[in-house]
Amino acid sequence: MKPVKDVGIIGYGAYVPRYRLPASEVARVWKNGEDVLPVHEKSVPGLDEDTATMAIEAARSALQRAGVDPQLIGAVWVGSESHPYAVKPTSTIVAEALGIVPNTLAGDWEFACKAGTEALQASIGLVGSGMARYALAIGMDTAQGRPGDALEYTAAAGGAAYIVGPAEEALAVFEGSFSYVTDTPDFFRRPYQHYPQHGSRFTGEPAYFKHIQAAAKALMEELGARPEDFTYAVFHQPNIKFPQQVAKMLGFRPEQIKPGLLVGEIGNTYAGSSLIGLSATLDAAKPGDRILLVSFGSGAGSDAFALRVTEAIEERRARAYLTREYVSRRKPIDYGLYVRYRRKLHMH
Repeated sequence: MKPVKDVGIIGYGAYVPRYRLPASEVARVWKNGEDVLPVHEKSVPGLDEDTATMAIEAARSALQRAGVDPQLIGAVWVGSESHPYAVKPTSTIVAEALGIVPNTLAGDWEFACKAGTEALQASIGLVGSGMARYALAIGMDTAQGRPGDALEYTAAAGGAAYIVGPAEEALAVFEGSFSYVTDTPDFFRRPYQHYPQHGSRFTGEPAYFKHIQAAAKALMEELGARPEDFTYAVFHQPNIKFPQQVAKMLGFRPEQIKPGLLVGEIGNTYAGSSLIGLSATLDAAKPGDRILLVSFGSGAGSDAFALRVTEAIEERRARAYLTREYVSRRKPIDYGLYVRYRRKLHMH
Protein backbone atom coordinates (compact mmCIF):
# COMPACT_ATOMS: atom_id res chain seq x y z
CA MET A 1 0.00 0.00 0.00
CA LYS A 2 1.17 3.51 -0.79
CA PRO A 3 -0.69 6.82 -0.30
CA VAL A 4 -1.33 9.24 -3.15
CA LYS A 5 0.97 11.78 -1.50
CA ASP A 6 4.40 10.72 -0.17
CA VAL A 7 4.63 10.99 3.61
CA GLY A 8 7.15 10.25 6.32
CA ILE A 9 8.09 10.58 9.97
CA ILE A 10 8.60 14.21 11.00
CA GLY A 11 9.37 13.52 14.64
CA TYR A 12 9.54 10.59 17.03
CA GLY A 13 9.96 9.96 20.73
CA ALA A 14 10.08 7.05 23.16
CA TYR A 15 9.41 6.51 26.83
CA VAL A 16 10.35 3.72 29.25
CA PRO A 17 9.67 3.87 33.02
CA ARG A 18 12.75 3.74 35.23
CA TYR A 19 11.69 0.79 37.43
CA ARG A 20 12.89 -2.70 36.46
CA LEU A 21 11.82 -6.12 37.72
CA PRO A 22 14.53 -8.75 37.15
CA ALA A 23 13.18 -11.95 35.62
CA SER A 24 15.10 -13.80 38.32
CA GLU A 25 12.73 -12.23 40.89
CA VAL A 26 9.70 -13.79 39.18
CA ALA A 27 11.49 -17.15 39.07
CA ARG A 28 12.46 -16.82 42.74
CA VAL A 29 8.87 -16.28 43.84
CA TRP A 30 7.08 -18.75 41.58
CA LYS A 31 9.65 -21.31 40.41
CA ASN A 32 11.98 -21.62 43.41
CA GLY A 33 14.58 -19.79 41.32
CA GLU A 34 14.65 -22.54 38.72
CA ASP A 35 13.32 -21.51 35.33
CA VAL A 36 14.49 -20.50 31.86
CA LEU A 37 14.38 -16.70 31.79
CA PRO A 38 12.97 -15.20 28.53
CA VAL A 39 14.38 -11.72 29.33
CA HIS A 40 16.89 -10.23 31.75
CA GLU A 41 14.41 -7.77 33.25
CA LYS A 42 11.31 -5.75 32.38
CA SER A 43 10.16 -2.16 32.84
CA VAL A 44 7.48 -1.43 35.45
CA PRO A 45 5.41 1.77 35.61
CA GLY A 46 5.47 3.82 38.81
CA LEU A 47 2.37 4.51 40.87
CA ASP A 48 1.78 7.77 38.99
CA GLU A 49 2.31 6.33 35.49
CA ASP A 50 -0.17 4.86 33.05
CA THR A 51 -0.64 4.62 29.29
CA ALA A 52 -1.83 8.24 29.07
CA THR A 53 1.03 9.81 31.04
CA MET A 54 3.65 7.76 29.20
CA ALA A 55 2.08 8.57 25.82
CA ILE A 56 2.29 12.27 26.67
CA GLU A 57 6.00 11.99 27.52
CA ALA A 58 6.83 10.15 24.27
CA ALA A 59 4.72 12.57 22.23
CA ARG A 60 6.48 15.59 23.74
CA SER A 61 9.78 14.25 22.45
CA ALA A 62 8.19 13.65 19.04
CA LEU A 63 6.98 17.26 18.98
CA GLN A 64 10.45 18.52 19.99
CA ARG A 65 11.98 16.66 17.08
CA ALA A 66 9.27 17.68 14.63
CA GLY A 67 9.30 21.36 15.59
CA VAL A 68 5.71 21.81 14.41
CA ASP A 69 2.83 23.80 15.90
CA PRO A 70 0.64 21.33 17.87
CA GLN A 71 -2.44 23.09 16.49
CA LEU A 72 -1.54 21.79 13.01
CA ILE A 73 -1.81 18.14 14.08
CA GLY A 74 -5.00 16.79 12.51
CA ALA A 75 -5.26 13.52 14.43
CA VAL A 76 -4.15 12.03 17.75
CA TRP A 77 -4.41 8.25 17.76
CA VAL A 78 -3.26 6.09 20.68
CA GLY A 79 -2.86 2.34 20.27
CA SER A 80 -2.83 0.24 23.45
CA GLU A 81 -4.32 -2.79 25.16
CA SER A 82 -4.10 -1.09 28.56
CA HIS A 83 -6.01 2.16 28.19
CA PRO A 84 -6.61 3.65 31.65
CA TYR A 85 -10.37 3.90 31.06
CA ALA A 86 -12.74 1.31 29.63
CA VAL A 87 -15.00 4.13 28.46
CA LYS A 88 -13.15 7.41 27.93
CA PRO A 89 -10.47 7.90 25.28
CA THR A 90 -6.80 8.12 26.11
CA SER A 91 -6.31 10.20 22.98
CA THR A 92 -8.25 13.22 24.26
CA ILE A 93 -6.12 13.30 27.43
CA VAL A 94 -2.97 13.27 25.31
CA ALA A 95 -4.30 15.89 22.88
CA GLU A 96 -5.29 18.22 25.73
CA ALA A 97 -1.94 17.90 27.48
CA LEU A 98 -0.04 18.68 24.28
CA GLY A 99 -2.17 21.69 23.27
CA ILE A 100 -3.57 19.99 20.17
CA VAL A 101 -7.27 20.43 21.05
CA PRO A 102 -9.93 21.25 19.98
CA ASN A 103 -9.71 21.13 16.19
CA THR A 104 -8.45 17.60 15.67
CA LEU A 105 -9.49 13.99 15.30
CA ALA A 106 -8.89 11.78 18.33
CA GLY A 107 -9.36 8.09 18.90
CA ASP A 108 -8.04 4.99 20.61
CA TRP A 109 -6.91 1.89 18.72
CA GLU A 110 -6.91 -1.74 19.80
CA PHE A 111 -5.34 -4.76 18.11
CA ALA A 112 -3.25 -6.32 20.86
CA CYS A 113 0.45 -5.63 20.24
CA LYS A 114 -0.05 -4.01 16.84
CA ALA A 115 -2.47 -1.33 18.00
CA GLY A 116 0.33 1.22 17.65
CA THR A 117 1.14 0.32 14.05
CA GLU A 118 -2.59 0.36 13.24
CA ALA A 119 -2.56 3.98 14.37
CA LEU A 120 0.57 4.59 12.29
CA GLN A 121 -1.01 2.99 9.22
CA ALA A 122 -4.09 5.21 9.60
CA SER A 123 -1.89 8.29 10.02
CA ILE A 124 -0.12 7.52 6.75
CA GLY A 125 -3.50 7.28 5.01
CA LEU A 126 -4.86 10.47 6.57
CA VAL A 127 -1.82 12.60 5.72
CA GLY A 128 -1.26 10.87 2.39
CA SER A 129 -4.81 11.66 1.29
CA GLY A 130 -4.38 15.34 2.08
CA MET A 131 -7.04 15.36 4.83
CA ALA A 132 -4.46 16.51 7.41
CA ARG A 133 -0.96 17.94 7.28
CA TYR A 134 0.24 16.09 10.35
CA ALA A 135 -0.99 13.17 12.46
CA LEU A 136 0.27 11.77 15.75
CA ALA A 137 0.39 7.97 16.18
CA ILE A 138 1.32 6.40 19.51
CA GLY A 139 1.85 2.82 20.66
CA MET A 140 2.01 2.59 24.45
CA ASP A 141 1.21 -0.03 27.09
CA THR A 142 1.36 -0.96 30.75
CA ALA A 143 0.93 -4.66 30.07
CA GLN A 144 -0.34 -7.13 32.66
CA GLY A 145 0.49 -10.77 33.25
CA ARG A 146 -1.24 -13.09 35.70
CA PRO A 147 0.94 -13.71 38.80
CA GLY A 148 3.00 -16.83 38.20
CA ASP A 149 2.10 -17.00 34.50
CA ALA A 150 4.79 -17.05 31.80
CA LEU A 151 3.64 -13.58 30.68
CA GLU A 152 4.66 -12.09 34.02
CA TYR A 153 8.31 -12.37 33.02
CA THR A 154 7.85 -10.14 29.99
CA ALA A 155 4.66 -8.01 30.28
CA ALA A 156 6.23 -4.55 30.53
CA ALA A 157 5.58 -0.84 30.08
CA GLY A 158 6.66 1.75 27.52
CA GLY A 159 6.32 2.70 23.88
CA ALA A 160 6.87 5.39 21.27
CA ALA A 161 5.16 8.24 19.42
CA TYR A 162 5.44 9.33 15.78
CA ILE A 163 4.36 12.47 13.96
CA VAL A 164 3.57 11.74 10.32
CA GLY A 165 3.75 14.54 7.79
CA PRO A 166 4.78 15.52 4.23
CA ALA A 167 7.78 13.66 2.80
CA GLU A 168 9.69 16.88 2.14
CA GLU A 169 9.81 17.54 5.90
CA ALA A 170 10.51 13.95 6.96
CA LEU A 171 13.50 12.39 8.70
CA ALA A 172 12.39 9.05 7.22
CA VAL A 173 10.05 8.56 4.26
CA PHE A 174 7.61 5.64 3.94
CA GLU A 175 8.28 3.67 0.77
CA GLY A 176 5.27 1.41 1.26
CA SER A 177 3.32 -0.71 3.72
CA PHE A 178 1.40 -3.98 3.84
CA SER A 179 -1.03 -5.50 6.34
CA TYR A 180 -1.91 -9.17 6.84
CA VAL A 181 -4.59 -10.45 9.26
CA THR A 182 -6.46 -13.69 10.10
CA ASP A 183 -8.73 -14.89 12.88
CA THR A 184 -6.10 -16.71 14.95
CA PRO A 185 -7.12 -16.69 18.65
CA ASP A 186 -3.68 -17.11 20.20
CA PHE A 187 -4.16 -14.46 22.91
CA PHE A 188 -7.28 -12.77 24.30
CA ARG A 189 -8.91 -11.20 27.35
CA ARG A 190 -12.62 -11.33 28.07
CA PRO A 191 -14.51 -8.33 29.49
CA TYR A 192 -14.07 -7.80 33.26
CA GLN A 193 -11.04 -10.10 33.35
CA HIS A 194 -7.83 -8.65 34.80
CA TYR A 195 -5.41 -10.84 32.89
CA PRO A 196 -5.22 -12.20 29.33
CA GLN A 197 -5.18 -15.85 28.32
CA HIS A 198 -2.76 -17.20 25.77
CA GLY A 199 -2.22 -20.30 23.68
CA SER A 200 1.30 -20.97 24.97
CA ARG A 201 3.38 -22.42 22.09
CA PHE A 202 0.43 -21.81 19.77
CA THR A 203 1.48 -18.15 19.83
CA GLY A 204 4.53 -19.00 17.71
CA GLU A 205 2.89 -21.00 14.93
CA PRO A 206 0.45 -20.32 13.39
CA ALA A 207 0.43 -16.85 14.94
CA TYR A 208 3.66 -14.81 15.24
CA PHE A 209 5.86 -16.42 12.60
CA LYS A 210 3.16 -16.91 9.97
CA HIS A 211 1.89 -13.34 10.09
CA ILE A 212 5.22 -11.54 10.30
CA GLN A 213 6.70 -13.57 7.46
CA ALA A 214 3.60 -13.10 5.28
CA ALA A 215 3.51 -9.32 5.75
CA ALA A 216 7.27 -8.88 5.32
CA LYS A 217 7.49 -11.04 2.21
CA ALA A 218 4.48 -9.39 0.57
CA LEU A 219 5.86 -5.89 1.15
CA MET A 220 9.34 -6.77 -0.11
CA GLU A 221 7.81 -8.39 -3.19
CA GLU A 222 5.75 -5.25 -3.91
CA LEU A 223 8.87 -3.07 -3.56
CA GLY A 224 11.15 -5.45 -5.44
CA ALA A 225 13.40 -5.54 -2.37
CA ARG A 226 15.40 -8.23 -0.60
CA PRO A 227 16.62 -8.50 3.02
CA GLU A 228 20.11 -7.35 2.01
CA ASP A 229 18.63 -4.11 0.62
CA PHE A 230 17.76 -2.99 4.16
CA THR A 231 20.27 -1.62 6.64
CA TYR A 232 18.04 -2.47 9.59
CA ALA A 233 14.98 -4.54 10.41
CA VAL A 234 12.65 -4.31 13.41
CA PHE A 235 10.25 -7.07 14.42
CA HIS A 236 7.74 -7.35 17.26
CA GLN A 237 9.55 -8.49 20.42
CA PRO A 238 7.51 -10.75 22.74
CA ASN A 239 10.75 -12.37 23.91
CA ILE A 240 14.40 -12.52 22.86
CA LYS A 241 14.17 -15.63 20.68
CA PHE A 242 11.18 -14.87 18.42
CA PRO A 243 12.50 -11.73 16.64
CA GLN A 244 15.90 -13.35 16.15
CA GLN A 245 14.29 -16.50 14.76
CA VAL A 246 11.93 -14.73 12.36
CA ALA A 247 14.77 -12.49 11.15
CA LYS A 248 16.78 -15.61 10.29
CA MET A 249 13.76 -17.18 8.56
CA LEU A 250 13.40 -14.09 6.36
CA GLY A 251 17.12 -13.89 5.56
CA PHE A 252 18.19 -10.98 7.79
CA ARG A 253 21.54 -10.93 9.56
CA PRO A 254 21.82 -10.51 13.37
CA GLU A 255 23.49 -7.10 13.02
CA GLN A 256 20.48 -5.79 11.08
CA ILE A 257 18.13 -6.25 14.04
CA LYS A 258 20.56 -5.47 16.86
CA PRO A 259 19.92 -1.69 17.31
CA GLY A 260 16.19 -2.14 17.90
CA LEU A 261 16.29 -5.35 19.95
CA LEU A 262 15.43 -4.03 23.42
CA VAL A 263 13.17 -6.77 24.80
CA GLY A 264 15.87 -8.39 26.94
CA GLU A 265 16.37 -5.12 28.84
CA ILE A 266 12.82 -3.75 29.09
CA GLY A 267 10.51 -6.70 28.33
CA ASN A 268 7.60 -6.79 25.89
CA THR A 269 5.95 -3.36 25.74
CA TYR A 270 3.06 -4.80 23.70
CA ALA A 271 1.57 -2.03 21.50
CA GLY A 272 4.84 -0.14 21.96
CA SER A 273 7.15 -3.07 21.20
CA SER A 274 7.90 -2.69 17.50
CA LEU A 275 7.54 1.11 17.64
CA ILE A 276 10.08 1.52 20.43
CA GLY A 277 12.36 -0.81 18.46
CA LEU A 278 11.98 1.56 15.50
CA SER A 279 12.80 4.60 17.66
CA ALA A 280 16.02 2.95 18.86
CA THR A 281 16.86 2.08 15.26
CA LEU A 282 16.26 5.66 14.09
CA ASP A 283 18.61 6.76 16.88
CA ALA A 284 21.36 4.76 15.14
CA ALA A 285 20.40 5.28 11.47
CA LYS A 286 22.21 7.40 8.90
CA PRO A 287 20.91 9.22 5.81
CA GLY A 288 20.14 6.75 3.02
CA ASP A 289 19.59 3.78 5.34
CA ARG A 290 16.53 1.65 4.67
CA ILE A 291 14.51 0.16 7.54
CA LEU A 292 11.95 -2.66 7.52
CA LEU A 293 9.45 -2.56 10.40
CA VAL A 294 7.04 -5.46 11.01
CA SER A 295 4.67 -5.56 13.96
CA PHE A 296 2.54 -8.42 15.26
CA GLY A 297 -0.72 -8.35 17.16
CA SER A 298 -2.40 -11.39 18.60
CA GLY A 299 -5.80 -12.17 17.21
CA ALA A 300 -3.91 -11.96 14.75
CA GLY A 301 -2.13 -9.71 12.27
CA SER A 302 1.01 -7.88 11.16
CA ASP A 303 1.74 -4.48 9.63
CA ALA A 304 4.91 -4.11 7.57
CA PHE A 305 6.53 -0.78 6.63
CA ALA A 306 9.58 0.17 4.59
CA LEU A 307 11.31 3.48 5.31
CA ARG A 308 14.21 5.40 3.84
CA VAL A 309 16.12 7.73 6.18
CA THR A 310 16.76 11.30 4.99
CA GLU A 311 19.40 13.96 5.65
CA ALA A 312 17.17 15.48 8.35
CA ILE A 313 17.77 12.60 10.77
CA GLU A 314 20.98 13.79 12.41
CA GLU A 315 19.89 17.31 13.36
CA ARG A 316 16.35 16.20 14.29
CA ARG A 317 17.59 13.27 16.41
CA ALA A 318 19.63 15.59 18.67
CA ARG A 319 16.57 17.57 19.76
CA ALA A 320 15.31 15.03 22.34
CA TYR A 321 16.38 12.12 24.52
CA LEU A 322 17.53 8.97 22.75
CA THR A 323 15.67 5.73 23.43
CA ARG A 324 18.76 4.17 25.00
CA GLU A 325 18.86 6.98 27.56
CA TYR A 326 15.47 5.83 28.86
CA VAL A 327 16.56 2.19 28.79
CA SER A 328 19.76 2.86 30.76
CA ARG A 329 17.93 5.02 33.34
CA ARG A 330 16.91 2.10 35.55
CA LYS A 331 16.12 1.28 39.18
CA PRO A 332 15.74 -2.42 40.09
CA ILE A 333 12.86 -3.38 42.39
CA ASP A 334 11.91 -6.63 44.12
CA TYR A 335 8.76 -8.66 43.56
CA GLY A 336 7.01 -7.21 46.61
CA LEU A 337 7.38 -3.63 45.40
CA TYR A 338 6.35 -4.72 41.90
CA VAL A 339 3.12 -6.23 43.29
CA ARG A 340 2.35 -2.94 45.05
CA TYR A 341 3.14 -0.78 42.01
CA ARG A 342 1.02 -2.94 39.72
CA ARG A 343 -1.80 -3.18 42.31
CA LYS A 344 -1.89 -6.97 42.13
CA LEU A 345 -3.08 -7.31 45.73
CA HIS A 346 -6.89 -7.09 45.98
CA MET A 347 -8.17 -6.51 49.50
CA HIS A 348 -11.67 -7.69 50.48
